[in-house]
Amino acid sequence: MTKLHKIAAIPADGVGTEVVEATKQVLSALQERHPTFELEWHDFDWGTAYYEQHGRMMPEEGLDELRTMDAILFGAVGWPTVPDHITLWGLRLAVCQGLDQWANVRPVTFHPGVPSPIVDAHERELDWVVVRENSEGEYSGFGGRNFAGREGAGEVAVQSAVFTEAGCERIMRFAFDLARTRDRRKVSCVTKSNAQQYGMVLWDDVFARVAADYPDVETEKVLVDAMAAKFVLRPEDLSVVVASNLHADILSDLGSAMAGSLGLASSANLNPERRSPSMFEPVHGSAPDIAGQGVANPVGTFLSAALMLDHLGHPDEAGRLREAVDKALAADVRTRDIGGGATTRDVVEAVTAAL
Repeated sequence: MTKLHKIAAIPADGVGTEVVEATKQVLSALQERHPTFELEWHDFDWGTAYYEQHGRMMPEEGLDELRTMDAILFGAVGWPTVPDHITLWGLRLAVCQGLDQWANVRPVTFHPGVPSPIVDAHERELDWVVVRENSEGEYSGFGGRNFAGREGAGEVAVQSAVFTEAGCERIMRFAFDLARTRDRRKVSCVTKSNAQQYGMVLWDDVFARVAADYPDVETEKVLVDAMAAKFVLRPEDLSVVVASNLHADILSDLGSAMAGSLGLASSANLNPERRSPSMFEPVHGSAPDIAGQGVANPVGTFLSAALMLDHLGHPDEAGRLREAVDKALAADVRTRDIGGGATTRDVVEAVTAAL
């Protein structure tokens, strides 16, 4: 029986328009070959162009429109004509916070045929997941700027990190539950409680309490600077890494670079209770320097779409998409960010053929 899903497509800016269109084409081919699902696309023209016309990145009723969807496929946000904090807070973060997509999942996967700066990476069977608290912490948006009228350099900016016991607990339980599905049941907790004596000490305390409910899962607590070193020096010791909004943001990008390119990196912004739709997006950004040239790497968006299919209840189809991506990469169909000369269209055709 074919299951219908309503999907919001928000390409937004730069290469986001190219990779979202490429992904829609590949998903269309997948559903033709395996008609267990049907995607009904709803396109939204939100982004910098919308801002330049309307003075905002999305309409006031935008979140209400998204709540009628089953999932969201997002491209990338940001363009040189508008400050990044306006584009990010006006669209992507507005969606994440407005729909309470509190769990961000970023797999770190080493694909065949893709060179890695890590020695013998493919022989070491490296594979881990960064679980990022996606609703509070350092990106809560609490603070402000004041005293701009003072003489000289007198302005003051305050940016407050907010950690709540409920927010810490839910992301940690999510990480432990995820660890129970993996071959190695281990959760690594990233902290900086030696220097941040309030928020991160609460983070540590909640982790210790939650860990007691999962005696079958191995745990460790690692300072964020030491974890950055561990990503490079001992990545085989990682399975699930749970971290605050800022720490996981940085570490997950490090992991993706180790795997070969940010162009390969997928992510899911989840509302695990399914009270609102979840959003799936690559993490490479809008890349204004190559936008419109047809050379953007769509793999990160393909793999984000695979996460979306998992979330919608189609794990077999998600697995087929991942296998097709790996077949294309193993056949050296690679864009220039991972050492090849393929165009976006070349990758679409290779993955479609591999399906």
